[in-house]
Amino acid sequence: MARFLTAADAIIMLTIPGLFSTPQQLQGFSADNVYDMGDLDIAETAMGVDGKLSAGYVFNPVEQSFTLMASSESNDLFETWAAASRQGKTVFPCNGSTTLPATQRSYISTNGYLVRLPPMPGAGKILQQRKFTVRWESVQAVPA
Repeated sequence: MARFLTAADAIIMLTIPGLFSTPQQLQGFSADNVYDMGDLDIAETAMGVDGKLSAGYVFNPVEQSFTLMASSESNDLFETWAAASRQGKTVFPCNGSTTLPATQRSYISTNGYLVRLPPMPGAGKILQQRKFTVRWESVQAVPA
């Protein structure tokens, strides 16, 4: 089966126990960007004085930023998540899945936390998109 590049059919689901126990599908993405993924550093290296490079595996989180139109109903999920954290002075972990039918790939994201968000959309000629950042413990490919 052929693989394509469209992001229009991406399916992203988030579950936030204690707030949204049923998986919630994100919708209303920006026309130019659905999400960005940070690079994952998996090795730490050190060069010895004799010119030999040594390395070791390290665990690191990965950041994913979702970009939503100001009119997206999915903004409510992120605003509720942030408000509950502020009100309770606590954090709520999240789990997610991303299915990319165009490339026949799926990914599972575990133990994520909302770490950054704009408190409201910017305003110009029209209301501007909003970027919400989740820091994941793990993002792994799974069979589609």
